[in-house]
Amino acid sequence: MIKVGLVLTLIGGVLLLAGPLGSRSGLWPFTIGLLMLATSVLLALVGVSLSLVGGIKTGQWAVAGAGIVLGLAVVSVPGTFILSARGAPPIHDITTDPDNPPTFVAILPRRAGAVNPPEYAGSEAAAQQRRAYPDIQPLVLSGTTADVFDRTLAVVQDLGWDLVAGDRDAGRIEAVDTTFWFGFKDDVVIRIGPAASDRRVRVDVRSKSRVGVGDVGTNARRVRTLLARLQSPS
Repeated sequence: MIKVGLVLTLIGGVLLLAGPLGSRSGLWPFTIGLLMLATSVLLALVGVSLSLVGGIKTGQWAVAGAGIVLGLAVVSVPGTFILSARGAPPIHDITTDPDNPPTFVAILPRRAGAVNPPEYAGSEAAAQQRRAYPDIQPLVLSGTTADVFDRTLAVVQDLGWDLVAGDRDAGRIEAVDTTFWFGFKDDVVIRIGPAASDRRVRVDVRSKSRVGVGDVGTNARRVRTLLARLQSPS
């Protein structure tokens, strides 16, 4: 029983890594990767249970403990991610301006064939975003439009996003960010222009996933990261 528990947790650990990384490298669709991830958690939980029961019955806690620790480690990875996404609505299109969201232009060819269309998700998504992420608002900065554009472009590059377009005249920056585990491609467009007040510049951001109904808060975190970097001292 103890050995079976340890083997199950080991298989769970392999699936935990193989599922997302295989999807990222194109070996199988992300749906298969998600299934492998879910299976890894199930195997780890069964392995922990068997290891615990086996340890109690036999007193062989060295092997049993290894199975328990490894199994809990496997469960903790997706578990931590799920807990961090609590309260995230089932939307995948986040913007600082739901009434007039920045539009994708140069990035459109890369979205060809994407499950989620490039158009904004609409009023229902806007309502859900306002309830879940009321802090995501346009950013108004001091300085010239050119200065803010250059600063934003530098932040995008520093974050390691794949720059697709930097149109200074249009005040538009487009980039692609790739998620760590599954390698999902999420698209970002930034609009920079004069604010209502004199000598101020307004920055609007939009981040959208190419696949999936909900994004477990990923796009909101991305928008917040960019805005926070722009507000921090140079």
